[in-house]
Amino acid sequence: MAYQTWFAFFLAACLIAISPGSGAVLSMSHGLNYGVRRTSATILGLEIALVLILVIAGAGVGSLLVASEAAFNTIKILGAAYLIYLGWSQWRAPVAPTSSGSNAADAVAAVPAPRGQAWWQRCMTGFLTNATNPKGIVFMVAVLPQFIDHDQPLWLQLLLMAITMVTVDLIVMHGYAFAASRMQRFFRNQHAMKIQNRFFGGVLMLVGAGLFFFKRAQH
Repeated sequence: MAYQTWFAFFLAACLIAISPGSGAVLSMSHGLNYGVRRTSATILGLEIALVLILVIAGAGVGSLLVASEAAFNTIKILGAAYLIYLGWSQWRAPVAPTSSGSNAADAVAAVPAPRGQAWWQRCMTGFLTNATNPKGIVFMVAVLPQFIDHDQPLWLQLLLMAITMVTVDLIVMHGYAFAASRMQRFFRNQHAMKIQNRFFGGVLMLVGAGLFFFKRAQH
């Protein structure tokens, strides 16, 4: 892959990562509830799914999914339903009462959002959030062919793209998580923590509902 082509892909990867989406919302939500270090498991799941989508799109399977209305609608419905379920779980997440003398870290630690997930559960939540997002597949199918040189080995180009995209996305998602974690001091009481649960839960449900109106490209 020529340097100019890689740099153009790097810029595209930056735009993809920075663009607000379900992954960014999830990173911020978990960053606020768990802190940056524990949110790394969530982000790991996001990146595994990102690599999977890139490989699927690069291998041409993504084009078949986009071309098949039944397959596309199945992924769309599953993705929308999962995000709505995730948002509803966050909306209803119980908040433990905290004393007025508790500090921000103690207050956040008292929130089992969503439901006190273990690291592998957070990783799976991140994976399913990205893996069931049809927008990601459609975008990859549309973007990847622009950067692939058919005279060069495909797997080497996909490997370089995967490393580039995952590196960029790791930095951006951790940035979202870090920014959210800095707000922990504002959530010292039960009422404030309930508000943030409902805010992020509502955003996830809105993103999920929006997927129902997402249509595949017509050829």
